[in-house]
Amino acid sequence: MAAMEPFTRHTGLVAPLDRANVDTDAIIPKQFLKSVQRTGFGPYLFDEWRYLDHGEPGMDCTDRPRNPDFVLNQERYQGASVLLTRENFGCGSSREHAPWALKDYGFRAIVAPSFADIFYSNCFKNGILPVVLDAEAVDRLFQDVYATEGYELTVDLPSQQAITPAGEAFGFEVDGFRKRMLLEGLDEIGVTLAEHAEAIRAYEARRQREAPWLFTG
Repeated sequence: MAAMEPFTRHTGLVAPLDRANVDTDAIIPKQFLKSVQRTGFGPYLFDEWRYLDHGEPGMDCTDRPRNPDFVLNQERYQGASVLLTRENFGCGSSREHAPWALKDYGFRAIVAPSFADIFYSNCFKNGILPVVLDAEAVDRLFQDVYATEGYELTVDLPSQQAITPAGEAFGFEVDGFRKRMLLEGLDEIGVTLAEHAEAIRAYEARRQREAPWLFTG
């Protein structure tokens, strides 16, 4: 069964990425797409914005020169696990490496007014909850994050709410099937196996009786 880390309720430090139309090439540049292992991409997240030199796969990022103006390099946002950003996040190519990099860095939820469709779908397949809030709510969150060091947001998937430290709750919509995927820590294959396990076993047993030569060796 295909499994991933379940998502129910997460409280985390918020990092504000105040940019619209962030594309997947900015999230994880094209030179890092050679690997299909899903892990190891975190150090290269937003590579061209985060570092002052050119990154390549396998490069040790420990001593690379960092851009002090980029949000993820600022001390107050170290350890952030909720990304706050602007509209059309994840546009561009359909590379699944983008959510891999975000998850590997440590982000569990992304809050924005809108997402590119394919990126939005890929988040659910990789254990990240993309939260769509209206632009006014996102503006308010940006103001609060900038004004309050250590600002944390609670994202509750069962109740479909993003809850501020003051207790204000912003509701969000999520498709029922995708919600189940995150709550149970399953991708589409995992959900299919969970729902139809008996039918799959019965089919395999029948095929083995009907065509035993396919199962020899």
